Amino acid sequence: MNPLPTTITEAQLSLSSGTMTAVDLANAFLERIHERNTELNVFLEVYEDVLDQAVRADKMRAEGFTHPLLGVPISIKDNIMFAHHRASGASKILENYIAPYSADIVERMVAVGAVIMGRTNMDEFAMGGSTENSAYGPTKNPLDSTRVPGGSSGGAAAAVVAQMCVVSIGTDTGGSVRLPASFCGLCGLYPTYGSCSRYGLIAMTSSLDQPGPIGNTVDDCKVVFETLNGFDDRDAQSIPNGNRTIPSSEVHTIGIPRKLLAMEGVSNKVRADFDELLQKLTAAGYEVRDIELPTINAAVPVYYTIVPAEVSTNLSRMDGIRFGVRRDGDDLLQTYMNSKGQGFGPEAQRRILLGAYVLSAGYYDAYYGKATRVRELIRHEITVALESVDVILNPTATMGAPKIGEMSDPVAMYMMDIFTVMANLSGHPALSVPYGMDVTGMPLGVQIMGPRFGEGKLLNLGKVIEGLR
Repeated sequence: MNPLPTTITEAQLSLSSGTMTAVDLANAFLERIHERNTELNVFLEVYEDVLDQAVRADKMRAEGFTHPLLGVPISIKDNIMFAHHRASGASKILENYIAPYSADIVERMVAVGAVIMGRTNMDEFAMGGSTENSAYGPTKNPLDSTRVPGGSSGGAAAAVVAQMCVVSIGTDTGGSVRLPASFCGLCGLYPTYGSCSRYGLIAMTSSLDQPGPIGNTVDDCKVVFETLNGFDDRDAQSIPNGNRTIPSSEVHTIGIPRKLLAMEGVSNKVRADFDELLQKLTAAGYEVRDIELPTINAAVPVYYTIVPAEVSTNLSRMDGIRFGVRRDGDDLLQTYMNSKGQGFGPEAQRRILLGAYVLSAGYYDAYYGKATRVRELIRHEITVALESVDVILNPTATMGAPKIGEMSDPVAMYMMDIFTVMANLSGHPALSVPYGMDVTGMPLGVQIMGPRFGEGKLLNLGKVIEGLR
């Protein structure tokens, strides 16, 4: 058999030339999943209707339909609804939940004939940066099975790098697409908040969540983003296409937030590889200048105040009565306590409790209210900075992929988000592109952040950085 395609372009060459049908391609990837999934724990479920989807894709092609994703095997994170298929958020509390409808982004992929292979593992309800918080066990990094693939979309990234699908769809709340992309040597995009619909996602933090692609190349992320991008009136935060101001995709000036690079916890190898990239970009004709983001040191504390608050609210419906696995007790309160106590894992319980605290009477303004005000300062500072430069560039993560079990301290895990959370807090798009390696040989990534709806800038500079590796 021919080698499995690793990009959308390679897959389409095989399909359009007649070398392989969509059914052939799906079978080849199913075989790959069968070979490696037990070892890596990437897919929580491979869908039974994969070959039916592939037959439909072949029929669409025979009838003259064309699209870059037609017949291409993809995967979706386990918090994305696909009608009549399970969606558990990698939690025991939704273990047997069957989605009654499809997410907008799934509808868009089905409409163009993509073949959805199955649902990938993740940190429970997207809470974590390593995919160790899944109720169904951790996913291993295919590049080194002793290490994490990142999170919370760790299964999505692992599926791509292990060649179990061509591209994956994850969700990103504070770096959950970009961190796994960095740890697995892939590209991952957090789109502008409001550009891709959240309808049909199991909500974690509604004011930050966005679905986004993970692929081997910048071009793959571009194809998937263009497919998912668009207004959806079922999402209250979706921005009408006519209200979107699309900036030029040209990049001339690159801003560097030196204050972030100087923060404790950033490895020397990350700094060295980043400086090497800046030298290459300068030699290529880009103007690189330092920028000031005075409040950026507060980004992680602000993020980890807002996130638990919204988590506590969103997950309150998972009570064993309206949603979730029910564990009966002697009365209603005991039923609630049994259902939530046994259904939620430690990290989910931690964030629910923190969120309930920061929203409680007497503490709301001191914590949540203050965090939302500082968030607006951060948003303003980034917006102002992007008026003087085309994009902002920094490392994606503070280090390469840690070993499984190495980041047992939750605060240490939270601090890995220092480079990524600012995009989510401000709503600006950000793209992680592979560049460099840590001292163990694991990949590193750099993050490009741009103006709202400026994905074109990110993708263009991302292509340049791909060529500088």
